[in-house]
Amino acid sequence: MANTAPGQANTILGLDAYAPAEIQDKVEKLGVKKARMPALASAALAIVAGGSIGLGAVFFGIVLADPTLGFAAQRLLGGLVFTLGLALVMIGGAELFTGNCLIVMAWANRQLGTLEVLRNWAIIWLGNLVGALGLVFLIYMAHTSALNNEGFGAGLIKLAVGKVAPDVVTIFFKGVLCNILVCLAVWLSYAGRSVTDKLFGMVLPVTAFIAAGFEHCVANMFILPYAWVLVQTGHAPEGVDASVLPLGAIVHNIVPATLGNIVGGGAFVGGIYWLVYRKALGGLTPLQTAEPHQTQSSHAQNG
Repeated sequence: MANTAPGQANTILGLDAYAPAEIQDKVEKLGVKKARMPALASAALAIVAGGSIGLGAVFFGIVLADPTLGFAAQRLLGGLVFTLGLALVMIGGAELFTGNCLIVMAWANRQLGTLEVLRNWAIIWLGNLVGALGLVFLIYMAHTSALNNEGFGAGLIKLAVGKVAPDVVTIFFKGVLCNILVCLAVWLSYAGRSVTDKLFGMVLPVTAFIAAGFEHCVANMFILPYAWVLVQTGHAPEGVDASVLPLGAIVHNIVPATLGNIVGGGAFVGGIYWLVYRKALGGLTPLQTAEPHQTQSSHAQNG
């Protein structure tokens, strides 16, 4: 078998994955494109992503609606079906805040300025929120909470109450752990050469973060407001103290979860892979000494 160039993957039969150095190179280039995408396109794709992750949470809610499942079975199955959300983002094409934490790799190369990164994060975060809240309206109007004798609504309310109960430090670190796994799912998805490769790459990390109860700010943009709406409209199940889910509790969760997601994805995944494959090993693509600042009209790829 012929040797391949350093950092290049073997392409025999197309059964291989991209090498880690190639993924790092791809993530850096995508980071520049994502940060310089026109605001309208970024916002629209962010709305799509917010709704997509919300659909994953809806699928998870179907599993939660069955109280006969044991804890491990419910969490494992719930995590598996929640993968729908990230699959819609990564394969369908959308802009997700948690995945975009990886653009710090391009920032670390000085290909992007700090304001460009913050601008992208702000647009994508707000767009994800709009998409998630739009799905809250649709799911509420479809009376999805009535599934399995109100089991769907009860399951998501109980999930939401559990999410707002911890202190902000705990939520922060749950956010860190969540986005380590989510960004690893994105990273593994970029390793794939086909839709099947991408899907299989993201399944286990996503399932793990759901099973472990970690905090994903965009998923919570759907789960917490939807649970709040159900409580306000008299759908709180017996045995659940509805008073623990005011609007302030949503902020109590989402703010530290967002900050934790930034640290988990940006520092522990993007930062470490940048340190290894760019700083230590030099990267596959030489960096330009002066990156021209221009708007990238082509859509960034997934995540």
